[in-house]
Amino acid sequence: MKDLREIVRAYLTETKLMQIATSKDNKPWIATIWYVHDEDLNLYFISRKATRHSIEIKENPNVAGAIVKPHTVGSGEKVRGLQFEGTVEWCFGKILEKARELYYAKYPTAEQVPLEVLQDQNFVAAFYVIHPKAFVLFDNVNFPDNPRQELKL
Repeated sequence: MKDLREIVRAYLTETKLMQIATSKDNKPWIATIWYVHDEDLNLYFISRKATRHSIEIKENPNVAGAIVKPHTVGSGEKVRGLQFEGTVEWCFGKILEKARELYYAKYPTAEQVPLEVLQDQNFVAAFYVIHPKAFVLFDNVNFPDNPRQELKL
């Protein structure tokens, strides 16, 4: 039996972009962002506080998202994709330090904002952490007979 948690972890390591969906007043929005993850499968990203998704997260921390590796062939190719749902919060203190360390380790060419600047509530951007409640992996490669696999956290 394949370890679903390890397959999800490997998938998160191999990919870089995710889409997150937010909602306000029953109007959905989706944003594409760079992310990193930790050993507990929490997802971290940095974003400007003035973006629509950041404003909506402040009012409604419930999000859904998708992470997909590029598929080069198209229809008929074996599919692998990951969806999730969870809650988001700003990173502070030790969690901010962890988010920043993970992010700049994965993206060394990203503009590195000093920790003391990120800790300033008036700075234009913030690190966020998504605490997933569940992942749904659709994977024709590892689970050809039953590609939809759910990992509840």
